[in-house]
Amino acid sequence: MAKELKLLLLLLLITLFLMGLCSTLFLQFLPSRRLTISLSDEPFQASIIKRLFNPYGWAAYNFITMGAYRGGLNTFAIIGLASKPLHVYSNPTYECIWFSSSSSSQKPISTVGYKILPDFGFGRVYTAVVVNCTFSQPVNGNNTGGKLVLRASTNGGGDTNFNVADTIDVLNESPNAVNFSIFTLPPKYDYYYCGSPVYGNLNPQRIREWIAYHVKFFGPKSHFVIYDAGGVHKQVLEVLKPWMELGYITLHDIKDQERFDGYYHNQFIVVNDCLHRYKFMAKWMFFFDVDEYIYVRPNNTLKSVLDSQSEFSQFTFLQMPMSSNICLSYDYGKTYRKWGFEKLVYKNSKKGIRWDRKYAAQPRNLHASGVHWSMDLEGQTKHETKGIIMYYHYHGTIAENIESCKIYANSTQFIYEKTPYVLDTTMRDIAGDIKKFELQMIGPRLQNIQQ
Repeated sequence: MAKELKLLLLLLLITLFLMGLCSTLFLQFLPSRRLTISLSDEPFQASIIKRLFNPYGWAAYNFITMGAYRGGLNTFAIIGLASKPLHVYSNPTYECIWFSSSSSSQKPISTVGYKILPDFGFGRVYTAVVVNCTFSQPVNGNNTGGKLVLRASTNGGGDTNFNVADTIDVLNESPNAVNFSIFTLPPKYDYYYCGSPVYGNLNPQRIREWIAYHVKFFGPKSHFVIYDAGGVHKQVLEVLKPWMELGYITLHDIKDQERFDGYYHNQFIVVNDCLHRYKFMAKWMFFFDVDEYIYVRPNNTLKSVLDSQSEFSQFTFLQMPMSSNICLSYDYGKTYRKWGFEKLVYKNSKKGIRWDRKYAAQPRNLHASGVHWSMDLEGQTKHETKGIIMYYHYHGTIAENIESCKIYANSTQFIYEKTPYVLDTTMRDIAGDIKKFELQMIGPRLQNIQQ
């Protein structure tokens, strides 16, 4: 009996041991009741960590105005900059509103602003924007005055639940301030020059040469608009002053635009500001730079060339790329007395290169301007003008304040750094006439300008 009792007790102990072992193994596979570190009495809420984003300073502005101009009885153009990411990743919208001054009871009229982005995606932090405001009726037809307001909306800007709209007074017209006849009368000038912004430590002698040449080339019914982005220092202003006094040059100080990071010193809003500000002042506008010289063959005149292109809203012309440092051996020791386009006489003759073009346009047919041509216009564009009109390009010389001639050649063909050059004395041959013209127009006051 005692043996049987001991055996029964042993079996009971073994059974209890096995049950304990199984329960331990089973519990290892049960999920834990607390998978997070508890920061409160509510474990689920504690697993959501609310993070804050703390802004400092300013992001890119929604819209930066440069100018607003009439384009007719019922249409306006607003020139400005806007955040490039906003236009790339969102769809900002514009509304134009006119408030009349004639009566407080007269309701404002509005229209959707049509936006043009003329810089082809070249913008940086900011991109150029031209907003066209065309109303369904004449605006301020009785000339009693009023104001144009732009309502610029971000339209979400990445957050569809958040829309910011800025209301901006862009143009005020005083009573009797608008000369409506300008839209129908022939323009005052034949030719207007609208250039890219000038900046940096420019060579005053090169500016002197460029101005004298083109005043003679375009003639007395021409005007030049120069936008100073920091390049018109004291010596350059001294060169411009005689021609400003004669009424040939208007200078715009736009150094403030450097605060806003756009392409090439905001080149695209500059040429568009010039287009729309002076749209009704000239038959033709030319868009090129101050190291480029327009030229027509001796058997043509500028007038005959433009008359032959009158059916086109714009036409482009080819570049003649000139060396900025190769001169004739004949000029060695005398180059300091010669003008830039007089001594730089070797043209790049490499084949198979698509050289840049510049262009002229009938401004009343353009909605926006580009640097090399306009993509926003009414009418046709002509590109085939080879042999009719061209431009000589002296790249890099305008900002060089030392002697340009560094290499001398005595042949009609020359290879330098694996690039072939050919002798082209076209501009050299007319340098004497340009110097005489300058002397006749402004006297000897610029004779002592240094290189």
